[in-house]
Amino acid sequence: MSSAGPAVDFEDEIGGFRPALTTADSPDVLLRAVGVEKSFPTGEGALEVLRGVDFTLAAGERVAVLGQSGVGKSTFLHILAALDFPTRGEVSFRGENLFAKTSDELARFRNECLGVVFQFHHLLPEFNALENVMMPGRIRGLPLPELRERAEAVLREVGLGERLTHRVGKLSGGERQRVALARALVLEPPLLLADEPTGNLDPRTGARIEELLVRANETHGTALVVVTHNEGLAARIGKRLTLIEGRF
Repeated sequence: MSSAGPAVDFEDEIGGFRPALTTADSPDVLLRAVGVEKSFPTGEGALEVLRGVDFTLAAGERVAVLGQSGVGKSTFLHILAALDFPTRGEVSFRGENLFAKTSDELARFRNECLGVVFQFHHLLPEFNALENVMMPGRIRGLPLPELRERAEAVLREVGLGERLTHRVGKLSGGERQRVALARALVLEPPLLLADEPTGNLDPRTGARIEELLVRANETHGTALVVVTHNEGLAARIGKRLTLIEGRF
């Protein structure tokens, strides 16, 4: 994990941002954050959560992000996923500044390059496990036979080959989280972001999710960033960064 260069400012213009150009990265750098700051307005002024975070992730690398509750770990992960904007700074993926993209381009980036797993599964309850996992491919417009084959294969990989047609309400908490993981992996993204993926699970089920996350990295070469309080999971991931007072 190497430090990046100086922070790059975003200029606030009528509620928007004017991103600076991204410096070209070396080919093995998948994701880079430079000088990322994030603050939220309060009645007593701005609350600074991130204070100039630099972060570099190589293709196929895996990293655990730790820190106390409320320190900004989830905020940082949401910015990496381009689900939230930084107040200042820049995030680039394969050398391209994410925040210079249009909303349609960002949606395409999330669909084609990114898988996200949250603490809560966010599955669609009206659909079964297979249909939920197929959803990213439906958005991409993949042919249904190919998509069904992909979804069935990844559900079998996470141990749910016998639960394909079960609706969300008929699945246990651990099974729902495995469906969410399968959905994140079905299009084989180069990057997987996970926010407390074992936070709502019992130790035995959490250990299974840990194993699946590590296996995705080792088997498919998926780069992995995991936000967690779980020391066991952090140990499995290997590399650790601790967020303290808005910085690593």
